[in-house]
Amino acid sequence: MANVLEREFDADGPNQKWVADFTYIWTVEGWLYVAAVIDLFSRRVVGWSMSDQMTSQMVTDALIMAIWHRGRPRELLHHSDQGSQYTSEPFQRLMADHGITCSMNRSGNVWDNPAMESFFSSLKKTERVRRKTYRTRKQARADVFDYIERFYNPKRRYSTIGYLSPITFEERAMKA
Repeated sequence: MANVLEREFDADGPNQKWVADFTYIWTVEGWLYVAAVIDLFSRRVVGWSMSDQMTSQMVTDALIMAIWHRGRPRELLHHSDQGSQYTSEPFQRLMADHGITCSMNRSGNVWDNPAMESFFSSLKKTERVRRKTYRTRKQARADVFDYIERFYNPKRRYSTIGYLSPITFEERAMKA
């Protein structure tokens, strides 16, 4: 798969360029995997999914949520790594069925998706998960949900969008 994004990490409007990846969070019960889709226009998390398994269904569910929230996008570029979850037949079929252009990182190159790296770093290292011990996956799920829906999207200020929250940035852009 080609790197169509070519490190062009800005967008002129919503639903032009989405980036995706997943990470993992330790709980006493075992790993919780978290997949997310971010719109590069506003840095808003437009889709996410969590699972106790690292499957193509998890990343597919995150993309389905993004499509459901944003409507069927026109001329959308979706960028991810080359992991088996993103190259899987069900995921690729979902993108093709919705006319979404696939773009993928070069192998082993984290600099090809810095918005996702930044989001997961904020979630895990600086703003939420660090030094927490989750007894259950359910507890971790609730905390990740709270982080995305009650803090990150509506309140967290992002330097690349003028120190506004993703939701505020989108609201102002729609009024302009």
